[in-house]
Amino acid sequence: MNQSRTGSSTGPLSHEARSLQWLLGNLVEEVPGVRSVAVISSDGLLLCSSDADGETVIGAEQPCRGPGKGPAKASGDLATVVSGLASLTDGAARLMNAGPVKQSVVAMENGCLFVMSISDGSLLGVHASPECDMSVVAYHMALFVGRAGHVLTPELRSELSKARAAEPAGTLTESEQ
Repeated sequence: MNQSRTGSSTGPLSHEARSLQWLLGNLVEEVPGVRSVAVISSDGLLLCSSDADGETVIGAEQPCRGPGKGPAKASGDLATVVSGLASLTDGAARLMNAGPVKQSVVAMENGCLFVMSISDGSLLGVHASPECDMSVVAYHMALFVGRAGHVLTPELRSELSKARAAEPAGTLTESEQ
């Protein structure tokens, strides 16, 4: 069951926020090997995430603790890593006079990390298994960006940030879908 964090002071999430949640959930469910995804604002804040366990959260940070738990269980950690990698690759692109970074891929022994620009500096981060088909993951990320780019307006980013800040950590309610 997909769950989301919503603030009681912000009321129910807008149609656009629920659409973004749905798109994230589908990315995890439909693409083999995807463990977790996160949408990060241009200032590095986690806006929304989803993992392979079917949990979709609005800006919730889930601490990564214990053996066998990785970034799939640490949305805040994934957001931090994605934001840092994007900053590093943007700096490298400027030094090389290569234009804006469109996508970064890091292949590791036990997983893959993909980072893609959405719009206005927002990012899509994907943590996938090492057995994933990288071209399939990249293709579905591009589809997500095409579908979500127009939805991720400054107003929606503000709504998601407020929802994230409104509830104490660990409070989850069923999303309206």
